[in-house]
Amino acid sequence: MPSSILVKMKQGMDSFRPSEQKIAKYIIENPREAMELSVMELAKKSDTSVASVIRFCKTLGLKGYQDLKIAVSICTMEDRKKDRILHERINVDDPPEVILDKMSADSIQAIEETKEVLDSVSLQKAIEAIHRAENIHISSVGASSIVGLDAQYKFSRINIPVFMYFDHHIQITSAVHLTERDVAIGISHSGRTKEVIDVLKIAKDREATTIAITQYGNSPIQEVSDIVLYTASVENNFRSGAMASRMAQLLVIDSLFIGVACKRYDDVIEYLEITREALRDKKY
Repeated sequence: MPSSILVKMKQGMDSFRPSEQKIAKYIIENPREAMELSVMELAKKSDTSVASVIRFCKTLGLKGYQDLKIAVSICTMEDRKKDRILHERINVDDPPEVILDKMSADSIQAIEETKEVLDSVSLQKAIEAIHRAENIHISSVGASSIVGLDAQYKFSRINIPVFMYFDHHIQITSAVHLTERDVAIGISHSGRTKEVIDVLKIAKDREATTIAITQYGNSPIQEVSDIVLYTASVENNFRSGAMASRMAQLLVIDSLFIGVACKRYDDVIEYLEITREALRDKKY
C-alpha cells in the first residue's frame, strides 16, 4: 500500500488522462472528504464516471477503490501527526539564512517524496542486475551528468567497471558493444531526453539490462527500460531542474551503491581499504 498516494497523484498529474486529472485534483484538494465518499459520489464530485475512478485506481497501482480510500486515509492521518514541509518561493530580498532554510526544506522534500514514489521491488531488481553485471554503462546529459559521474566514482571504488562519457557520440558507440551481461543506466529527470533514450534503446537491442532513473509519471524513457526507478519532482519556476531533482537522483544512486555493497560486503571492505591506502599520500 503506497504510504503517500497524494504524492503519487501530484507527481503523476501531467501523465494522467483528463478524467484522471479531475479525480486527482479533487482528492488532493479535499482528501478528508474524499476518503469518506463512495465510488459513485467521488465520480459525481469530480465530474467523471465510476469507470474513470476505477481505472484511476489501476493507474496508481491499486487493486481497487477500497485501497484508494485506505491510502488517502493514511495520508490524512500522517498529516495530522506532523508538520508538512511546504515549498516556499525564494524572494529576491531573502537574507542568506532564509535562503539556506528554504533550500534545505526543498532538498528534504525531494528526498522524502522520492521515498514515496520509489518502488522497493524495482530497486531490488536494479541492485541485483548491477551486482551480476560485468560492466555498467551510464548515459546522461546536462545536470544529470553530475549524478552519473558520482555513480561512476562510487562504483569504481568497489571495483565495478563503470563507463560514463560526457560526449553523446561516445555514449552511442560504447552502447553498441554492450551484451546481455551488462547494465545500462539512463538518468533523465524529465524522462524525455532524446540522447539518453537513444542510448538505452541501443543497449536494450543489445540485450543489456536497461535501468532508468526518472521522475514519477509516464514518459518515453520507460519504453526502453527494463527497470524504472522513480524520483520525485519538486522543482518550481524559480529553481532550475538541477537542484532538488539532483538530490532525488543522488538518493537513488546512493541506495543502489549501498545495496550492491551489502551483497559484496567482504570484497567491498577490502577494495575501500585499498583505495583509501592508495590515496593516503595524496592528502596534505
